[in-house]
Amino acid sequence: MRHRVKKATLGRKKAQRDDLLRSLADSLVLHGGIVTTKAKAKALRMYVEPLVTKARKNRPIDREMITKSLYTGKAIKKLIDEYGPKYKDRDGGYTRITKLGYRANDRGEKVKIEFV
Repeated sequence: MRHRVKKATLGRKKAQRDDLLRSLADSLVLHGGIVTTKAKAKALRMYVEPLVTKARKNRPIDREMITKSLYTGKAIKKLIDEYGPKYKDRDGGYTRITKLGYRANDRGEKVKIEFV
């Protein structure tokens, strides 16, 4: 049973999963949208949306948390300076997941995750 299970393990250990999500979040912020699998996109959405909420508030402690969660300074700057003010009046739901079909080799479901 899956009662109260929140995280998706993605078939990886904790350190690998954290690095994967940081890398995907970095790419999403820099490019505005990426193509990935459905499971990774759903896990990424739970990782990125709290970061955008922190960027909206733009307090010093929130800047620290964003710095710990993303790799590059360019992504941190873009999240705080561009996406924070953009979603100032929005209460949540900053990302959209669009289905694209299946991969040819393993039939994994491809989706595009992007900012609304």
